[in-house]
Amino acid sequence: MKRRDFLTNTALIGAGLPLGITSVGLSGCSEKSSSSGSNSKTYSNEELGMYSFVEFAPDGKPLKAALIGCGDRGTGAATQFLQAGPNVSIVALADVFPDRLATCRELLRDKFNNSVDDTNCYIGFDTYKKAMDMNEVDVVLLCTPTHFRPEQFKAAVEAGKHIFMEKPCAIDPTGIRTVIASSKIASTKGLTVITGNQRRHRRDYWEAYAQVKNGMIGDVVSSSAHWDQGAWWNKRKHPEWSDMEYCIRNWFNILWLSGDHLLDQTIHNIDVVTWFMGERPVKAVGFGGRAQRLTGDIYDFFSVDYVYEGNKRMLATARQIDGCDENVSEVVYGAKGVALLNDYNEISIVDYHGNVLWKYDYANKPVKNPYEQEHVHLVESIRLNKKINQAEDLAYSTQVAILGREAAYTGKPITWKEIMASNLRYGPETYEMGPLPFYKEGEAPKPGKAPDASPM
Repeated sequence: MKRRDFLTNTALIGAGLPLGITSVGLSGCSEKSSSSGSNSKTYSNEELGMYSFVEFAPDGKPLKAALIGCGDRGTGAATQFLQAGPNVSIVALADVFPDRLATCRELLRDKFNNSVDDTNCYIGFDTYKKAMDMNEVDVVLLCTPTHFRPEQFKAAVEAGKHIFMEKPCAIDPTGIRTVIASSKIASTKGLTVITGNQRRHRRDYWEAYAQVKNGMIGDVVSSSAHWDQGAWWNKRKHPEWSDMEYCIRNWFNILWLSGDHLLDQTIHNIDVVTWFMGERPVKAVGFGGRAQRLTGDIYDFFSVDYVYEGNKRMLATARQIDGCDENVSEVVYGAKGVALLNDYNEISIVDYHGNVLWKYDYANKPVKNPYEQEHVHLVESIRLNKKINQAEDLAYSTQVAILGREAAYTGKPITWKEIMASNLRYGPETYEMGPLPFYKEGEAPKPGKAPDASPM
């Protein structure tokens, strides 16, 4: 392809293709064209594992939940659970901070008429176990900072509870192995595990996945995943806060708690690509750095090149700096076309000449807020006894993000086998309010070899 033609086609793809071409309507997986690359099988939605996309979960026996982590995300998850269907309630709350628990408790009472008894409100690092062990609890909502997720997930599985687990599910390979093992036990127990990678709960993403799986773009050859935005929230340390309290209240900006934003945010995009490609990378090499972040010890930009079998590629980027280009999307490139994926109700598939091959029908198939839809799927799965366990899929997507982060931190290529076998673990061994000698404010990882200070 000539450079001029390449740039023209690339510009059309990036612009969303407002070409005035009549798009192909959604026809369903069973009406796939016979030209589908090397894939000769047509998959139905049921074979692909597509969920129903009902507005509300069906009625059934009362479902009572314990919320572990009462911050903003936890409070949001609790309200979304309460709106998922009839006869659901929050009966227990657990957090390390009394003020966060009280704020959450008040909101649930005032806006949703959901009161939680004093005896079911637990404060402390280990009190989540008491909430999970309550006989009346059917469901556990795991919404603490990511570092704590593997052990809390393990405890919820051991307690035999159905689970909503926020993304990501761990911040290091040690935690990933805990999640994978616990996920297998959850399956043997018949537990539902719904995870917070909410793009897997969007109907438009699922319909696009069906088209890709059934050959519309041919064999997948590469992809990209991007979460580039402005600066995110941060909190300065108050004089009365210990190191531990400061880190947890500012958890997003703290490596040992969030795993950095390539993991915490770009996991969404990386998970989509992992889902659509159906593969795990062989290795990754990347770079990143800290340019303008005000607090914590993480980077504010990343770029990672993932290599797959057959020399396929994924480029993943992440940035949180004001005044720069913003892009939150995924692109999957095939031999015959490109799947353009995003949150902006503009999902479509195009060929390399800019012709629209397929476009999701938003006018006739509205997409429910995926943060709400995932809780509908949670309640529906339990009540209809159609078990869903997304934990292992989330674990492997999280590990892909961890692989890229560590490649950027070290400046060296790292293989999938190396990251899966790694004993890397971030954070303290015990949890209590007080000093954290290992934590150094503002000191982000430095890749490569330090320059030699001696004169030439």
